[in-house]
Amino acid sequence: MRARYVKQEHHLLRDSFRKFLEKEVKPFFEQWEEERLIPRSFWKKLGDNGYLCPWVDEQYGGLGADFAYSVVITEELERIGSGLLGVSLHNDIVVPYISSFGTEEQKQRWLPGCISGDIITAIAMTEPGTGSDLANIRTTAIPDGECYVVNGQKTFISNGILANLVVVAVKTDPHAKPAHKGVSLLVMEDGTPGFSRGRKLNKVGLHSQDTAELIFEDCRVPKANLLGQEGNGFRYLMEKLQQERLMVAIMAQVSAEEMLAQTIPYIQSRQAFGQPISSFQHTQFTVAEMATEIELGRAFLDQLIESHMAGDNVVTQVSMAKWWITEMAKRIAGQCMQLHGGYGYMEEYPIARRYRDIPVSAIYAGTNEIMKSIIAKNMGL
Repeated sequence: MRARYVKQEHHLLRDSFRKFLEKEVKPFFEQWEEERLIPRSFWKKLGDNGYLCPWVDEQYGGLGADFAYSVVITEELERIGSGLLGVSLHNDIVVPYISSFGTEEQKQRWLPGCISGDIITAIAMTEPGTGSDLANIRTTAIPDGECYVVNGQKTFISNGILANLVVVAVKTDPHAKPAHKGVSLLVMEDGTPGFSRGRKLNKVGLHSQDTAELIFEDCRVPKANLLGQEGNGFRYLMEKLQQERLMVAIMAQVSAEEMLAQTIPYIQSRQAFGQPISSFQHTQFTVAEMATEIELGRAFLDQLIESHMAGDNVVTQVSMAKWWITEMAKRIAGQCMQLHGGYGYMEEYPIARRYRDIPVSAIYAGTNEIMKSIIAKNMGL
């Protein structure tokens, strides 16, 4: 049974987007993985076909679509490969900051390009010495006349190479007590003097997803690029993390579904001891357990998507979904690789890439340990 939030228009979107991906991505995805980069031309095609930020208001060039459009797009991208996550990051994690907290002038300036694919976005929170502890970031943005002077470094930034617009978490008041009251969000535009990219990071998985270090050396950023109110950056980040973590859970869920879908035909065709390995009780029990966990994950996730679309505060439940579904997907990856035997360790089998790509989902958007801390805190512990 499919979720109640999926209506006829979402089925139509899924069909058209799937056809688009079959033509524009599938034949080239292996090449993009090898090149460690998705071409800008693909982003333009996404924009031309209305697949970037469809939820944005029509006055800025969007479709004014509901969150279920984002769910469908994210699911279909993930079915091709996890290395396409940068599109969902742009669509549903970064651009919402501009839409929610930007001034009218900022929205007019940036949103049309985000929809057309001329602007690719990233969000820069993590630093070499600061991961989940966002209140204690060290990148500073010190007011100086009509500008902020930005100094610092960010790392593990998805879309970091291609992005020409980066929402940067900075300290506008390094001495604020408590520390989180000194955090602000500043929009850094490509070409700003002193803004440079370090190396393109060489990751275990997610090869086609560009990830980079960003360096700020006396960057003068106009105060007109401040997002929302100075000192409110930490609150804005907390407000948007529910959707970010929900997107991670959606991707991990689809990855788990795909891994099982790839494994079942393999075990039915693979012979050992004169019979298909799917006929062994151990194999059957393993698959039955995986299928059950995947079904549980999907039921919980669809319920959360409905609640999120209704505007409910489901931070606790999203934190549960983020840690449980990503850990479940990691288990599925290991079990599916085992069922493939030696072939599962070969790069030509898709399970090998899935096995490499899934572990980081338990780390980014807040580690799973942080998720458990949030759950415990919200339970009054």
